[in-house]
Amino acid sequence: MKIHYCPETDSLYLELKAMPSAETHEVANGLNIDLDDGGDVVGFHIDHASKRTDGASTTRCAPRWMIASKPSSAR
Repeated sequence: MKIHYCPETDSLYLELKAMPSAETHEVANGLNIDLDDGGDVVGFHIDHASKRTDGASTTRCAPRWMIASKPSSAR
């Protein structure tokens, strides 16, 4: 998953799959869901992203290499 933010347009895109979307549906004002050919969610596009937050600080995730892997029995 990748998160893309464009400050020029204040838009946020959560990319779940690195593939082109086949169709887009607006599910709420300024919230679009991209679907692939099979109808699976590819990503979410959020307009005016900074205005939709509650003002809390941004949480950043650790890179994958910093997260300890689970033992194979826990998977």
